Amino acid sequence: MRKKRVIIGATSAIAEQCARLWVSDAAELTLVGRDLARLERQAADLRVRNPAVVIRVLTVDFMDASAISSLAEDVVQRSEGGIDSVLIAHGSLPDQGSCEKDLVACRVALAINALSPVLFAEAFAGHFAVAGKGTLGLIGSVAGDRGRKSNYVYGAAKGLVDRYMEGLQHRFAASAVRAVLVKPGPTDTPMTAHLKAKGMKLADPGNVASAIVSGMARGCAVVYAPAKWRLIMLVIRHLPRMVFNRMDI
Repeated sequence: MRKKRVIIGATSAIAEQCARLWVSDAAELTLVGRDLARLERQAADLRVRNPAVVIRVLTVDFMDASAISSLAEDVVQRSEGGIDSVLIAHGSLPDQGSCEKDLVACRVALAINALSPVLFAEAFAGHFAVAGKGTLGLIGSVAGDRGRKSNYVYGAAKGLVDRYMEGLQHRFAASAVRAVLVKPGPTDTPMTAHLKAKGMKLADPGNVASAIVSGMARGCAVVYAPAKWRLIMLVIRHLPRMVFNRMDI
């Protein structure tokens, strides 16, 4: 059956790859972002890949709770029979030093990486609850697994996403609604260009997208992408504090 899917933060590198994987079996694909021109270019590319798919592009203020609520309502009403899945993929990678020195930068980092994704998730979760089915995917990060001095503001935001998704999974445990938390490791995107310049090995966004698409199809509770990060973060989470505090990470 052809699916009706929504991607929030659709112009992010990982989300773009997910859209390319989904467009082949989608009846409707709604792309949500902030830059209309980029969304239109993305939609044009996807229409070439599958001329039969209905693609909509919508812009919204990602920090406006009322606008987010209205957008979710509008998307659901436009999709006859409801939507099958939502992927929430937006975020930013803030500079930790800037967050320490500038509280405005700190607030923005926490808002775009934690508050905004949760508001989108809650808006669509209400519609899935009424429908009694659907899949909601939210991209978090391995950074949320344990606070580290190199990125603890970003990690704190993603830690909030972790706790939120745990609660959402508990809420829907007795239903056919699935909440999927995705935890990518460092991935080769414009957001991590500075890490690539330092020689850090980064995951391919296409491979990460494949893991997301597969994990959402299976309704997995947590998807680490690449999968090796599950073991890596298991070790980091369980390091004794005395050992952890001596590490430069």
